[in-house]
Amino acid sequence: MADATEIEMPSYDLSGKVALVTGATSGLGRRFSLILAKAGASVAITGRRVERLEALKKEIEALGGRSAAIALDVTDTQSISDCVAEAERALGPLDILVNNAGMNVQALPADVTPDGFDTMFDTNVRGAFFMAQAAGRSMIARGQGGRIINIASIGAHTVLPGLTIYCMTKAAVAMMTKSLGKEWARHQINVNAMCPGFIETELNSEWFQSEGGQRQIKTWPRRRLGVEEDLDGTLLLLASDHGRFITGSLFTVDDGQSL
Repeated sequence: MADATEIEMPSYDLSGKVALVTGATSGLGRRFSLILAKAGASVAITGRRVERLEALKKEIEALGGRSAAIALDVTDTQSISDCVAEAERALGPLDILVNNAGMNVQALPADVTPDGFDTMFDTNVRGAFFMAQAAGRSMIARGQGGRIINIASIGAHTVLPGLTIYCMTKAAVAMMTKSLGKEWARHQINVNAMCPGFIETELNSEWFQSEGGQRQIKTWPRRRLGVEEDLDGTLLLLASDHGRFITGSLFTVDDGQSL
């Protein structure tokens, strides 16, 4: 047993690491990219809106970081393969994947169309799986382990009215996380998921400023909406040496909203 003088504190420093963030053009993905860059990682920022990626790349470089802006459509497996290859050419082998790209369409179950159903699953489940597969293959081939952080939702374990299909997709991501955590443990790849509650982003700010959104906020234990920085600590825990003993786990970060 080590005495107090021999204790070394784990570090959140990600210097020398290469991260790839999907859905980095706005909201949580943009925030995740900036936080990883601030922690020292080189960051491949990906998404469909290339002009936004270029603007974010300039922000990261202004912080003194390294970045590559890469177009990605997670519903296209060739696009996924090309993206990972391009990220590694630009920045080096992947150490961290933040599997953030996703979508949501609010609809009552009786109104869901086959096309809407397929679009949600193609993006949130199929896209997330094949993105993890591509990153995992690279990490396995390199033999140095890695971190995969899937972005699920409290919808993975809590009914969110009007969001049945979305909740189904996030439940699938949760089980995918557990399965990959077990399958890839022997390769020293840690696979975990964040299950955020309602976080204010540009996509939902109009709703939460409305009368209906304000009523919803009042149903939560602390009567408040989360902000993007509320996820910083969990992200850094799972991406860094602090998280080396954590895999196949789901982290609910929701201020008690799902209680």
